[in-house]
Amino acid sequence: MTLLYKDAQLLVVQKPSGLLAQPTRTGDVDVLTLGKRHLREQGESDPFLGLVHRLDRPTSGIMVLARTSAAARALSRQFRERTVQKTYLAVVEGTLRGIGSWTDYIAKINRQPQIVSPDHPEGKRAVLDWQTLHTESDRTLLRLQLKTGRPHQIRLQAAERNHPVVGDERYGAETLWRTGEIVLHHAILRLDHPEHPRRETFVAPVPDVWSSVLTEDMRAAIDRLFLQARPRE
Repeated sequence: MTLLYKDAQLLVVQKPSGLLAQPTRTGDVDVLTLGKRHLREQGESDPFLGLVHRLDRPTSGIMVLARTSAAARALSRQFRERTVQKTYLAVVEGTLRGIGSWTDYIAKINRQPQIVSPDHPEGKRAVLDWQTLHTESDRTLLRLQLKTGRPHQIRLQAAERNHPVVGDERYGAETLWRTGEIVLHHAILRLDHPEHPRRETFVAPVPDVWSSVLTEDMRAAIDRLFLQARPRE
C-alpha cells in the first residue's frame, strides 16, 4: 500500500490489487488495518480512521480514509450525494470505440451482486460513462466515470456487454492474468476537502504489473489522461 496524501483530516492511499479494503473473518491484511498501523508508527497511540468508501479486493487504486469523525461524516455525505468524481481505468476484452453510457440495475441475490431487470424489487440503478482511450489486439483501454456506486458495478456492466475486464475470471474473462487480480484501477478521485473550502484531486499511477497488458499506445493515452488530471501548481 502506498501513501499518496496525509493531513489532519485525510489519509489517501493507493491500494494494490488483492488487498482487502477492511477487516473480514478471513483475517487477511486490509487497508484500514495498515492505515492505522502507519499512524501508530508515526506516534499516534489510538488513531481514528474511518472507512467512507470501498474498492473490490481485485481492484487497485485510490482510497480515501477519514482521520476524524467530522471528516468521516463530511466525506460520507459526498459519496452518498454523488458529488465525488471517480475515474477508473480498465483494459477489457474485445473492441469498443468512441464514448457512451451504460445503465443497468444491480441487486444482491444470495449476497452476490448481479444485473437484474429494471422492475426487480431489489434492483438499484447503476450508471457509468465510458470513453475508449485506445484499442489494440482485441483489447480496449477504457476511461470510466462512475455515476453510481454499486457493488462490482464496472465489472458487471462490462461483462454484461461481452467486454469483461481482463483477468476477471469471475465475470467471464477468457484471458487469465494474475491470480486474484484484474486490470481495473481507480486512477483519479476528486472531492471537497472536509475542512478547507477547496476541491482536491488525487491521482494514482497504474500498477507496474500492468506492463504485461499495456501496449505503448495505451501507455501514452494514460500519460495524457494523467497530465490533464493533475492540478496545476
